[in-house]
Amino acid sequence: MENKEKQQKEEVIDNNEVINEDEVLEITEMAADELESDADKMADLEQKCKTLENDYLRLFAEFDNYRKRTLKEKSELIKSAGEKILINILPLVDDFERALKVMDETQNCDLQTFKEGINLIYSKFISFLNQNGVKAIDAEGKDFDTEFHEAVTTIPAPSEELKGKVVESIQKGYTLHDKVIRFSKVVIGE
Repeated sequence: MENKEKQQKEEVIDNNEVINEDEVLEITEMAADELESDADKMADLEQKCKTLENDYLRLFAEFDNYRKRTLKEKSELIKSAGEKILINILPLVDDFERALKVMDETQNCDLQTFKEGINLIYSKFISFLNQNGVKAIDAEGKDFDTEFHEAVTTIPAPSEELKGKVVESIQKGYTLHDKVIRFSKVVIGE
């Protein structure tokens, strides 16, 4: 048994080669070259990292400027959104002022002329609303629809065909581009 152990130890010693000084220098130089190469790679990676960070900061700054600019534009649009509508209403105000002036100047105000003037102004105003997408909701005689009508009260239906239908419209409802902006207040027949 002891001989076998000695023999194994001798084989291990033979397998371990003795390294001389030249080989040590060569290995050291190779390791130094590898370190130098790794240092170059590290420098390249650091440069890429700095470039990416710089690009990121620029992109973030551009996005922040874009966000601020769009918020400012949106704010200005909201402020001036009603401007077009108000400008188009001004001729109606002028017509009302002329009608009031004529009423003050004329001592014998002809009722028919007055009615015609008011109807003209009303027609202009309804036309203006229609041009801007505002339409009245037709309610009387229609089936009650909670999408367009608000029931104020119910009454016994005057006839069988008016049960569950709108008998009377107390206040007109309006839509703006098919979206209800005011529900019709109606009386429903039971």
